[in-house]
Amino acid sequence: MAEKIVLTGDRPTGPMHLGHYIGSLINRVELQNKYQQYVAIADMQALTDNFEHPEKVHQNVFQVMLDYLAVGIDPSKSTIFIQSLIPQIAELTIIYVNLVTVNRLKRNPTVKTEISMRGFGEQVPAGFLIYPVHQASDITIVKGTLVPVGEDQLPILEQTNELIRSFNRIYKAEIFQEVEPVLSRVPRLPGVDGKAKMSKSLGNAIFLCDPSDEVAKKVMTMYTDPDHIHVNDPGKVEGNVVFTYLDAFDPDKKEVAQLKEQYQRGGLGDVKLKKRLIDVLNHFLTPIRERRALFAKDKSQVMRILLDGSEKTREVARQTMEQVRKVMYLDYE
Repeated sequence: MAEKIVLTGDRPTGPMHLGHYIGSLINRVELQNKYQQYVAIADMQALTDNFEHPEKVHQNVFQVMLDYLAVGIDPSKSTIFIQSLIPQIAELTIIYVNLVTVNRLKRNPTVKTEISMRGFGEQVPAGFLIYPVHQASDITIVKGTLVPVGEDQLPILEQTNELIRSFNRIYKAEIFQEVEPVLSRVPRLPGVDGKAKMSKSLGNAIFLCDPSDEVAKKVMTMYTDPDHIHVNDPGKVEGNVVFTYLDAFDPDKKEVAQLKEQYQRGGLGDVKLKKRLIDVLNHFLTPIRERRALFAKDKSQVMRILLDGSEKTREVARQTMEQVRKVMYLDYE
């Protein structure tokens, strides 16, 4: 069997948050020790809903890269690249859009949710609608076979496999293998308000670069149990965001289980619970913040890592497109 190749990445629309870490970053750090891994900073996809503010995307490329390095993505093990510096991705996207209908794109659950969340209505940019196609190109241009994702991204991978099957069938080729998701142990981390998923656009995120006092401020606003008014009142654990975060980040699972029992029978206040979570999150984030600050001191070196990774990826992409052009009778030289 061919070597497993991991492709993952993020849109540079802002710094990374805890939802990113639980949903994908933790998997990337682990997978880089097992497989060949490519990590994309998807600046072209970020422009689909930031086209009027390209400077924002440009600035956030560096910020996202700092977060990657800070959490432990190692450029000696993972190839990190900027999407727009790989022109072959755009070329493959144009080929793929002929293999999918507009109606199929509109039915993609992930795209439908994102369109609704951004309030596009009928004014959906075409680039945003073909987001799944563009992402399929990101994956297949390096012949990725494993993709770390949250459960909300599974429809994107389903559509990627549809495109792979169509391409291989139509052009009688086996250039691409179908891809498999690598799900996180916490499929989706809610925002501090308990609604939807954690998102910068929703204003409910705790960022990896947040200082300790900001983390404390956000945790103290967290949604718990609205019926748990007094300390001695029995409280609900299900849907309680503080417990969701403790399950995700507190290493002392036995203690968390005991806290749940005490909360359910009464006698444990929300403030005390939140203070524990503040300590847990700051203990987790402190080394990340320190590494991030260290890397931020040498921007030129950070960008050199990105440019070197992009050059390496371009060569892989060039070889892939040579195969694609050949089976499509586009090899005119």
